[in-house]
Amino acid sequence: MPVQPKFQIWFAAFIIWLFHLSAIIGITMGHKDWFLVKTPLNLVLSLSLFVWVFPINDIKKVLLFVLFFAIGMFAEWLGVNYGILFGEYEYGKNFGPKLDGVPWLIGCFWALLAFITAEMTQPLKASPWLKMALGASLMVVLDFFMEQNAPNFDFWSFEGHVPVKNYVTWFVIGFLMQFLLWKFKVRGNRAISFHLYAAQLLFFIYFFLVRV
Repeated sequence: MPVQPKFQIWFAAFIIWLFHLSAIIGITMGHKDWFLVKTPLNLVLSLSLFVWVFPINDIKKVLLFVLFFAIGMFAEWLGVNYGILFGEYEYGKNFGPKLDGVPWLIGCFWALLAFITAEMTQPLKASPWLKMALGASLMVVLDFFMEQNAPNFDFWSFEGHVPVKNYVTWFVIGFLMQFLLWKFKVRGNRAISFHLYAAQLLFFIYFFLVRV
């Protein structure tokens, strides 16, 4: 596993938590619109810190990241334009620029989330298949809490309730990504993986419990 200077890890963790906790406080205090339109900035910052600290520093990781980006974008494109895989839904304005209805950043989010959840499961004394299933499940858990807030935050919205097949699709695609990361023996910084996942999960669980 790559070893980074402690300052690099803690600096990145500080920035991640600073932005997420500031957003929680600011939105709770009534500045929802001001913070939510800056969601792309937060995502780009998180992505940049991930690339720097994880790190994405060799051709294998770069190619897998690009592949996951492409898979995520294509799956979302099918969903947005044809209602395939996830159900009938569309993206709002707060996820940044789009390509044919699909925000560029959602493809990056798929890739980032696959990498960090795969790294989070590495220490477990379990079979690779169980680790892959757990990694994919962690992806689904975060998506579940995001879905509860997405319409209110103008991230995206489904026609009616979020269908079960949305979560099934997330698991299947997530499992495929987990398998490829295991197959190519991709490793990274576990600490930054936990910080990125925990900060996002806390953000969405908080607003699932405290509606604004």
